[in-house]
Amino acid sequence: MSEKIVIDTSVFISALIGPSGPSRELLRLTLQGRFLPLFTTTLFCEYESVCQRQVILERCSLAQDEIKELTEALLSVSQWVTVYYTWRPNLTDEADNHLIELAVAGNAEIIVTNNIKDFKNAELLFPNLSIAKPENVIRR
Repeated sequence: MSEKIVIDTSVFISALIGPSGPSRELLRLTLQGRFLPLFTTTLFCEYESVCQRQVILERCSLAQDEIKELTEALLSVSQWVTVYYTWRPNLTDEADNHLIELAVAGNAEIIVTNNIKDFKNAELLFPNLSIAKPENVIRR
């Protein structure tokens, strides 16, 4: 059975703009079924919004239709989760709280992010949930 993970937007964007590296490898392994990514409408909308930024499009070797195709491929191997309970206040950066809520609602084992510092000093602790960088997740 695949590990349930939440892939932060920072990891997806890093996979898009980097020709190689741990974020790209994590995405590849996810598409191969090693991990089961969890999604909510909030996370999906964040992916869409950030992918359309001009600065991202300039750095990405993929065209917009190819980014859409990759996003759809990721969604095809994902589990959609409904969040019924919000855990607020929790993180210093309010914009990241939805990732905790998704992880808890979907019983994820890991939130994969390139921004570990954003999850430090959380007011609430979830002992069965890890916060890790892509390179640490793919080495497991």
